[in-house]
Amino acid sequence: MNQLTWSKLQEQLELELCPPGNGVFTIHTAKEKRESLHKKVFGTSEGVENLWKDSLNHLPQSNHAVVLGICSDTGGGILRGANWGPLFLREALLKNETAKGDIPYFDLGDVRVIPHLLHDKYLNEGTIENCRKALYGTNDTPLPVGPLSISEDVASSFYQVFPKKGLFGIGGDHSTSYPLVKSYLKAKKTQGKKVALIHFDAHTDLLVERLGIDLCFGSWVTHILGDLQKPSHAIQIGIRSSGHPKEHWEKTFGVQQYWADEVINQGPGPITEKILSYLREEKIEELYVSFDIDALDSTYASATGTPEPNGLSPHDPMVILQDLAKEFPISGADMMEIAPYLQTDENIHQGSETTLMVGASISSFLINEITKWTQSQK
Repeated sequence: MNQLTWSKLQEQLELELCPPGNGVFTIHTAKEKRESLHKKVFGTSEGVENLWKDSLNHLPQSNHAVVLGICSDTGGGILRGANWGPLFLREALLKNETAKGDIPYFDLGDVRVIPHLLHDKYLNEGTIENCRKALYGTNDTPLPVGPLSISEDVASSFYQVFPKKGLFGIGGDHSTSYPLVKSYLKAKKTQGKKVALIHFDAHTDLLVERLGIDLCFGSWVTHILGDLQKPSHAIQIGIRSSGHPKEHWEKTFGVQQYWADEVINQGPGPITEKILSYLREEKIEELYVSFDIDALDSTYASATGTPEPNGLSPHDPMVILQDLAKEFPISGADMMEIAPYLQTDENIHQGSETTLMVGASISSFLINEITKWTQSQK
């Protein structure tokens, strides 16, 4: 395999990605919010495509976390709307920022999403050729077309060229963690690093398939376990909505779980100590954190496809993450399943502001930790 160069990766990014905020294929919906984001990132809402391409020239020199948006909710299956998460969460992250120089991360942009697609393996050749023509202007290209396939292509190439940089992904339904985590784990294996996945969620996401589809929001974890050195290096926190007890999942898949009631009853401190003890014993070197916003109680996170009661407070994961980060670097992470337009029973009165606020707070912490790790690699 030929070593990928930065110039080739830049060409790939310009084809497979688009400016931040443009990942949802629409013209008028959320236009004001998109323009507001562009003004914060680029200083203007005019000529954004060229400004974004120019900004990519600075990626090799950046020592900040790199943000990638995946505006796809095709892999969801209850209430849709997480495709708007990357745009709205970026706005929440930058709410108090007014100049390009104040942005605390490098924004790679959004995956170019055809909203009817999921992964290329589900498509016939005719469909792939049509979609290549729509995305790239020609079907004479090997580039993928499904959002999960494009995301894995981008992330894998990114880690090949920049093994000492870290990605923070914004979804999207939780299936969009699959390409991010899989690429991360493969890259770390190549580097000889021993890593663990810390997964916050109300649900296990450990189905083998859902209605015949093996890569979706309810099954993605199952299909990355083989890329960990041990399945027990996947540690799930906040689980409470499940058709099986904790023992079933741990015995069947070999993962570790700390259900929401354990965290609530014991407190986040004792739970963290158990996790830290295991990570030390296993000589784990780095962590990837995947955060489904529904790990939080629906009081705090109602703007999501599957809001669940009896969950964590925002304080709980922050305590756990802060304590983990004191000993183990977080070198990759994502925030998933924020669906700002959803009007569930819980958020009729508060809208999506609370969900975005707590999502942005946790995301800011994770982005800062990835930046610390990136800067330590110099």
